[in-house]
Amino acid sequence: MDCKHSPDFIHATSDSIKEMEYDYTSSEFCNAGLLGPRLASMCNVTSYYFFLSILETFVRRKQQIAQTCERITPIHIPDAEYDFVVVGGGAAGSVVAARLSENPSWKVLLVEAGPDEPVGASVPGFSSIIAQSSIEWGYQSKNESYACLSSNGSCQISAAKALGGSMIHNSMIYLRGSPYIFDQWAAMGNEGWSWEDVLPFFKMSENNGEIDSVGREYHGTDGPLFVERFPSKPPFANVILEAAEEAGFGVSNDLNGKDRFGFAVIQAMSHHGARRSSAAAYLRPIRHRKNLHITLNSICSRIIIENEQAVGVAYYMNGKLYTVRASKEVIVSAGAVESPHLLLLSGVGPEEDLKSKGIDVVENLPGVGMNFHDHIAFPIGFTIDEPDVYDNNWAALVEYIAFQTGPLSNIGLAQVMGYLPSGITTPGLPDIRISCSGYYAACAPGGIGELQSDGKRNIVVTSVYTHPKCRGKISLVTPDPFEYPSIWVNYLCDPDDVAGIVKSIECTLKLVDTPALKAYNMTLAVTPLEACSNYTFASTEYWECAVHYSAEGDRHYSGSCKMGPASDPLAVVDPRLRVYGVNGLRVADASIMPEVTSANTGAPCIMIGERAAQMIKQDWKYSDTI
Repeated sequence: MDCKHSPDFIHATSDSIKEMEYDYTSSEFCNAGLLGPRLASMCNVTSYYFFLSILETFVRRKQQIAQTCERITPIHIPDAEYDFVVVGGGAAGSVVAARLSENPSWKVLLVEAGPDEPVGASVPGFSSIIAQSSIEWGYQSKNESYACLSSNGSCQISAAKALGGSMIHNSMIYLRGSPYIFDQWAAMGNEGWSWEDVLPFFKMSENNGEIDSVGREYHGTDGPLFVERFPSKPPFANVILEAAEEAGFGVSNDLNGKDRFGFAVIQAMSHHGARRSSAAAYLRPIRHRKNLHITLNSICSRIIIENEQAVGVAYYMNGKLYTVRASKEVIVSAGAVESPHLLLLSGVGPEEDLKSKGIDVVENLPGVGMNFHDHIAFPIGFTIDEPDVYDNNWAALVEYIAFQTGPLSNIGLAQVMGYLPSGITTPGLPDIRISCSGYYAACAPGGIGELQSDGKRNIVVTSVYTHPKCRGKISLVTPDPFEYPSIWVNYLCDPDDVAGIVKSIECTLKLVDTPALKAYNMTLAVTPLEACSNYTFASTEYWECAVHYSAEGDRHYSGSCKMGPASDPLAVVDPRLRVYGVNGLRVADASIMPEVTSANTGAPCIMIGERAAQMIKQDWKYSDTI
């Protein structure tokens, strides 16, 4: 039965839903008290609360989606000592902890600052509202001189505080980036990090559900991470692909394969219409492993370092301080903001900065917090001649629960993406990204009976430049671990970065100026900025001005614990990810990237986790699995 064409079924199901009441603490809602915020708390519309409560009830009952009975059981009191302590359960940290615990003789503790993944995060259609929930760290950059000028030089820095990290509220996009960037890493003196070196680790992590389509040269099927396209997409996605052909940009079946240019419907880290973060992929299947302990809602305050040796960590949980010893290593995988923050709190960083904050210097490493950078994005709004219908409704709910298809099973137009060369700095590098958003199951502005407005449907096309030259800094404000560090990204400080994003905007406008999109009367829905009124609207000069006011970060923060040879004055870790000057301490996450990859960083972080785990196993003489 096709629920989309069965109104009687929809009405009957809706009526039965209204009559149901469930006790969220009963056994059928496994681990109900351990998960993050509920969906109903995320849409800031009171009349929408009932619908989201019902949706979450059914999602919780559907184990194929939420996996509530497969979640990890956190510890409350740690053991006194472990072999390895991993700080941060995000994209890389979940991988490191899982792989190290493969040795039954090793005891591993994973310390995560947030809760387990919220049930609502399992639903791809809700990626946009999960990002606005209480699991957000809520960082802001400050003192931006060239970007976010509309908000007084303060840019939002988005990062999730939960098991799975930012993989629980991103768009699940599985892209690795250009091989050129990894070869650049190696050329900088990082032996073992060329494209040829890292490709096996991408493949070993992957369980690609479309291997017959994408092939085995670049993809694997034996890893824990599900990778596949979403089970459905809006019909307008095909219109964008048609427009890409008309614009001369081309269409690719696999942007991770040989053809890395053009537009594609991308693969995602999802399975049968449900999100699968690295924590879901790596930790849930081994939740009964006795030698792996995981503590949630635990804020790590410092790494304990004695005689230039990392010997443990201190963390707070429920207001109580715990200290644990690590007999072999501490691995920091807390992300590009919190990893350098934790090193600084522990006395590892620029000597003068540490002393000025009253922190005893353990190791003078000038590069800690430096080299921080991100892709830069510029969203442009358009309208098309279609009614503004909200796709999150009873029919969508029924279809998703019954079949895991429909609007809730995908991320709308965000699954359509294009990569093109700008030619600004590196010929042949796909350093321009064009992505769309729209047709996703957003929160309606009113009740369920108000799911359509009188206006036209809105489409946002985001122009991105992925090869930035600008670098910023993470630095301490106070030695208090609960106070956020100072974040300065220094977006758009270099003329080439401005030229790159303007080139991306021009490619976006070329895409829109095609017969395929003109047929929908795709029209700019942008109010010209007063600050740029000296320039003709939509001219190159106008965009060069506008990006400084309205461009935003792309949430691919990297580089703040830079990997490099000992000769690099800003290197924090060596090519085996060991922190210079401190034995038994490594960093494994996006912060080690000397330069950010040219695509989303989720998949590369999982690769970094796999690579780090192999290195640790090699150094401690445990046979490798690759």
